[in-house]
Amino acid sequence: MSEAVPIDDGYCFACGPRNPIGMHLDFENLGEDGVRAQATLAPQFQGWRGIAHGGIAISLLDEAMAHAAGYAGHRGVTASMKIRFRKPVPLGEPLTIVGRVAWSRAKILGLEAEVRDARGTVLLRGDGHFVSRGAVGDAVDRRNPAAT
Repeated sequence: MSEAVPIDDGYCFACGPRNPIGMHLDFENLGEDGVRAQATLAPQFQGWRGIAHGGIAISLLDEAMAHAAGYAGHRGVTASMKIRFRKPVPLGEPLTIVGRVAWSRAKILGLEAEVRDARGTVLLRGDGHFVSRGAVGDAVDRRNPAAT
């Protein structure tokens, strides 16, 4: 794996606005509380009838963790994740995806994320470890157009 600083060119499957088949998640910074995005998954993300594919559900958590790391100043990449599925993730219904940095030591970040339905029920939860590959300001890209 390359040690180069990761670049956000807008084609990320989960959050990239330029990806024609992506989920187009848009996270907001909640400060110390982490990040949050609202989403309604379309039929193309189906696993079994009416519910999201498990890999898509995990992608929601992974992206929340990545954005939490980003708002904490890190260009983090996933090292490991532990997922707990509690209920199926429905298609066509509003979801809230949240993530936060739980701790950091040197270049390792501990992150947490959840996907909730419109009633606030936790559908799945994950804990992860990310490795910081540099600071947000280390490269010019979609998220940091002013870096020098």
